Amino acid sequence: MDFSTAIGNTMRVQSVQHTPRLTRFWPSLAGTTIAAGVVVVGLVNPLSAGTGSDDKDKPKLSLRASPSVAFAPARIYVVAEIKGGPDDYEKFYCAGVEWDWGDGTKSEASADCEPYEAGKSEIKRRFPVEHTFRVAGQYRIQFRLKQKNDPVAAVNTTVRIQPGIGGTR
Repeated sequence: MDFSTAIGNTMRVQSVQHTPRLTRFWPSLAGTTIAAGVVVVGLVNPLSAGTGSDDKDKPKLSLRASPSVAFAPARIYVVAEIKGGPDDYEKFYCAGVEWDWGDGTKSEASADCEPYEAGKSEIKRRFPVEHTFRVAGQYRIQFRLKQKNDPVAAVNTTVRIQPGIGGTR
């Protein structure tokens, strides 16, 4: 794990029972015993940050929601984009997509693709979608790229929906 990219990230482990959850997101902790009350410093979620020199060319995800503040009911246009990195990045090739809208609903999509060929296969870089929020609140929109059922990249943003004229709360 590259701790130089992890400065400032701290996780407080409440009990030893949290260790399986930690190893799901930080495989390098597999087999490590973490005592209750121990503060683990320097962990970066590999879904959102590089974990070594091989990731310097890894494409990065961005997520924009427009408008970010609106009145209910609000139709929000959201775009996830893959920026940088090679067009044939294997982990992102033919990845499934999952949107978690933060309002109790999710959307998923998958594609049927030809087998991966280095230098020939191309990743999809843009994922536009619209979602309607009917109730006022603050919502965390999460976008995940998945291979099979395992997330390989994730990004999120927040939108705020104000009560509409009809008093929707």
